[in-house]
Amino acid sequence: MEFSLEEKKILIRLARLSIEEKLFDIEKVVEFDIEKYPNLKSKCGVFVTITINGELRGCIGYITSDDPLHQTIQEAAEHAAFEDPRFYPLTEDEYENIEIEISVLSEAFPMKSYDEIELGKHGLILEENGKRGLLLPQVPIEHGMDKEQYLNAICRKTGVPQDLWRKKLLNISLFTALVFCEKDLEE
Repeated sequence: MEFSLEEKKILIRLARLSIEEKLFDIEKVVEFDIEKYPNLKSKCGVFVTITINGELRGCIGYITSDDPLHQTIQEAAEHAAFEDPRFYPLTEDEYENIEIEISVLSEAFPMKSYDEIELGKHGLILEENGKRGLLLPQVPIEHGMDKEQYLNAICRKTGVPQDLWRKKLLNISLFTALVFCEKDLEE
């Protein structure tokens, strides 16, 4: 799926405003013609990542969603800012320094071989022993990982032994993501 520059700007603005509404207890509306931007009605997975000075500050999302994309992004943004269990809720003092990144996920498909994994292109969803973990496609690039490190990382994130992938073919699904952030959209 491809998005126009205007669609990306609307989605980033929706994410930011959903954070502002909760943080400052105000109501704001982003007006747009949903018929003019049909991609915003798509029902797909999405993750919203918040960073401050390049450091992770929150990341929450959904592998799939039954809601329109514009609503899913608003919900994910609010959860990333205030409910990521790895961080305390975002504060007013931090707000001006946040950078928002959105990852719109493709439909996941089962991996048949570790050779299929392309770093920077494929995100990983591991389901093993009743546990599930996900790493976005940009993770290995941002952290300078090779394929082995990426597989170790998804195992750790899922809560299984990090070298389990060496012993058997794991139940991994691959997906791609359209990733964009505020600074990429500045004119």
